[in-house]
Amino acid sequence: MLEPDFVLLRQRPDDHGQPEGSLVRGITCGSMERGPKARGPGRRGAIRALLCLLLCLLGSGHALAAPVEFTDMAGRQVRLTDTPKRIALGDGRLLTAFALVTPEPVARVIASTDNLKRYDPMTYDAYLAKFPALADVTDLGPPSADLSAEGLLSVAPDLVLLPLWLHSDRNSEETLTAAGVPVAYVDFFSDPVAGLPGALRVIGAVLERRKQAEAYLAFVERHMEVIRQRLADAGPKRPKVFLHARSAEWDCCWSATGKVGEIIAFAGGENIASGMMGGQTGQLSLEFVLGADPDVYIAAASSGASRPGDFPIGEGVAAADVQAAMKAIRSEPALGTLTAVTKGNGHALWLFFFQSPTYVIAIEAMAKWFHPELFADIDPARTLAEINATYLAVPMTGTFFADMEPAARP
Repeated sequence: MLEPDFVLLRQRPDDHGQPEGSLVRGITCGSMERGPKARGPGRRGAIRALLCLLLCLLGSGHALAAPVEFTDMAGRQVRLTDTPKRIALGDGRLLTAFALVTPEPVARVIASTDNLKRYDPMTYDAYLAKFPALADVTDLGPPSADLSAEGLLSVAPDLVLLPLWLHSDRNSEETLTAAGVPVAYVDFFSDPVAGLPGALRVIGAVLERRKQAEAYLAFVERHMEVIRQRLADAGPKRPKVFLHARSAEWDCCWSATGKVGEIIAFAGGENIASGMMGGQTGQLSLEFVLGADPDVYIAAASSGASRPGDFPIGEGVAAADVQAAMKAIRSEPALGTLTAVTKGNGHALWLFFFQSPTYVIAIEAMAKWFHPELFADIDPARTLAEINATYLAVPMTGTFFADMEPAARP
């Protein structure tokens, strides 16, 4: 008599976000006749036994592991034998990019550099509040050329994600690769606009969330195309713009150029720092800024104001605190005399937009500041709300951009 045994299989989650589930297959694994007259399994029995073996291997996850293949930001072809489960981040801010494509951004992260916690503590605290397991992620210290390959190996990662600027110093990559640990390069700072698709596709690949990554990229491109096309059609005069990176630790006047500064150009402005410094960021003299007398002034800073002189903006910051800081700029003996400030064309912007896949919010805000009539219908607050509702696992809550309130009339 035949007695069918049911085999329970585990279905692994796929790239489209389908959850892990169970599949039951009625395969008669123990289906040979029993008793004194029982014969050998024969041809059919042998085939049945082979099928049972294959199904059991599939169910236990020991066979047919799907390889993961992608091209990283350094142009390297990366092939992983299976989906990574223990990822080490050479740039802690990548966690916020993970949150755009997966509802569990912390689940596979076992180690991270400390730059998210150190420089954007309020965002870190928001993630910690929703995902307490973040407290158990190993702290790798600051992201630098001194990032220890030995420290990375000690946490036994199956993938290490490094910022692109570390590609020039490949000591960590070579040590990790020699130890059998795959490395991929990804960041959102080296080229925020053009680099976004490649960077987010790497993350979509390693997290098995390619479909979600493509959905977000399509969303960004729809918004970017509106800015791009209107500027091309109208050809407006570009206002001179000074993006002022403010911090209590820095003297005046730090700004951005290169690929980071191109965000200003994309939004329809003329960056006064363009061509004035060698790297992505650098310091302009106060005399140069006063002489350029920009049409638009933008105070850019990170969240919080933990030290006297810090400019508060970002996660968890109230709009009133941002306005109070902007009002104080009017009283500064030098910057307060800029035409942009005296005429009320001063603004504030979250500095970390320039290394985040959410930079489209900054571009929309700047486009309105530079060309208010041309982009009267653009609403960066609505774009932020849509990103929060549709994509981010941890919504951005706080003040991320603001306009300087007009000075009170005497």
